[in-house]
Amino acid sequence: MILHLNQEIDQATIQALTDKYQAIHFVLENKHILVTPSKDKSIHAGDEKYVAQSWAMDSDIQLASSKYIPQKRRIAIAPNLIIGGDSNNTLVITGPCSVESEEQINTSAEFVQSLGIKVLRAGCYKPRTSPYTFQGLGLEGLKLLDKMRSKYDLKIITEVKDSSHVDEVIEYADIVQIGAKAMYDQGILKKCAKTNKPILIKRGFGSTLQEFVQAAEFVLSGGNPNVILCERGIRTFETKTRFTLDLCGVAYLKEYTNLPIILDPSHAMGYSYGVADLTRACIAMGIDGVLIETHPNPAVAKSDASQQLNHDQFKSLYQSMNAVAGAIGRKIV
Repeated sequence: MILHLNQEIDQATIQALTDKYQAIHFVLENKHILVTPSKDKSIHAGDEKYVAQSWAMDSDIQLASSKYIPQKRRIAIAPNLIIGGDSNNTLVITGPCSVESEEQINTSAEFVQSLGIKVLRAGCYKPRTSPYTFQGLGLEGLKLLDKMRSKYDLKIITEVKDSSHVDEVIEYADIVQIGAKAMYDQGILKKCAKTNKPILIKRGFGSTLQEFVQAAEFVLSGGNPNVILCERGIRTFETKTRFTLDLCGVAYLKEYTNLPIILDPSHAMGYSYGVADLTRACIAMGIDGVLIETHPNPAVAKSDASQQLNHDQFKSLYQSMNAVAGAIGRKIV
């Protein structure tokens, strides 16, 4: 249950109510908000005088629920770069899987800027399945991304692998990405709740939609309203693709949550030949953005080489993306 408390309420009463309802308390836009377990369906007798509004919920998808906020949350990546709300914008994020060198990330950033794309992606801390593969450049990579941001006037999204470097990523990134393998890390989620920077959470490849959105609830209930969901494929019985992109799940998220939704066809497919078609299908669903991996020379990429598009392939895809978005009344940004 979500409770908006009356503005004139004092701190002692707020604390008493928080304890009484075993609630999480935070302040957003000068409103004192309590979130109780969803099993609570009504306000206790005598407490009505403290509550301005209340919402009883069916599950612990609460702050992210469209029952609470019917419209999509509006998130400002920059003052002139908005997703969600009534913007009808579809944000394109692209760049290599990893920062590998200054030359490589400079070539990538220059390419991204040349197309008018505003957000560059690249990982610095890589949660690899094998300990014998490239693990990322770490802080050195973050500093290179910072350099590209200044040089090419780009926004940066990069991934947190674990809680040991979450403060560094929050400091350097414009959008903090919580990867599929880190979705359950409450240390990361709670740290990201203390910043107002946009937080993009990727769905774990073995996670239900309920679990996925409840990860977002950790950030929302800590006071950060700027959460984006990213569907990147789930593990099924199929072996011919890397994962299975759950567009049915995306339809559910669009209907029942108030969070912007971005799709990652690169990780879902796992092979570059299918990324373009999947991307167009994603955009046709009217989602809020796509996250696509591109590399100057995918054949020599140090991570995820098979799924990254080269720059010519991405340029061709980008032209068709504008056509699909326009056909459903959306705008590529």
